[in-house]
Amino acid sequence: MNILLNGDSIYLPEHVVSVSDLLTHFQIQDKVVIVEINGEILTKNDHQTTKLSDRDRIEIVHFVGGG
Repeated sequence: MNILLNGDSIYLPEHVVSVSDLLTHFQIQDKVVIVEINGEILTKNDHQTTKLSDRDRIEIVHFVGGG
């Protein structure tokens, strides 16, 4: 499956079928993130149940602390 992730075209392996799988694939499942799919912001509760489709436009923003 091909998606557009933060503006870059990305090919995903077959086992990545949900937003939760996507976050695990990129090893950011434990970070505080905001995920938007096709212009719609998801709640964290939606990550496991939201299935990905070919050509989805996904934006992932995570927060970095500092001082």
